[in-house]
Amino acid sequence: MIDGVMIKKLVTHPDERGYFREMIRKTDEFFKEGFGQVSNSHMVDGVVKAWHIHVTQIDWWYAVSGTIKMALYDKRVSSPTYKELNEFTIGDHGQQIIVKIPPGVAHGLKVIEGPSELVYVTSGIYDPKEEGRISYDDPDIGYDWVQGKPISNTKIT
Repeated sequence: MIDGVMIKKLVTHPDERGYFREMIRKTDEFFKEGFGQVSNSHMVDGVVKAWHIHVTQIDWWYAVSGTIKMALYDKRVSSPTYKELNEFTIGDHGQQIIVKIPPGVAHGLKVIEGPSELVYVTSGIYDPKEEGRISYDDPDIGYDWVQGKPISNTKIT
């Protein structure tokens, strides 16, 4: 696992009405850096959003619906896991987890079963100076987003 990446396994409490699933408490060690903003991204089948990277901001990702393959790549030269790649499948047909993404770790996703809703919490409010972008086909990372289901005609961001 990439240094600093954490996973919180969620517990689902189903009954005849549906289910209840607690996500984050402010007292969780997993969430010690605290809350800045909560956002929601609605995505159609096949969409790729990659790569994003932050200078200081931490992200926590949770797939509310659909199924998402997410990939993380450690770009921190001083990290013991520099250039390591992690993949997770989250959502309806994946793990019911929240993934904590530290600063300096590139992250992206592909909707493999959509539509999909991603809810993500960030440790700070939106700041364009904080946002970094790396091309989805970056040769240094070398990740194949096209594997499996073809990328949708939707714009890649």
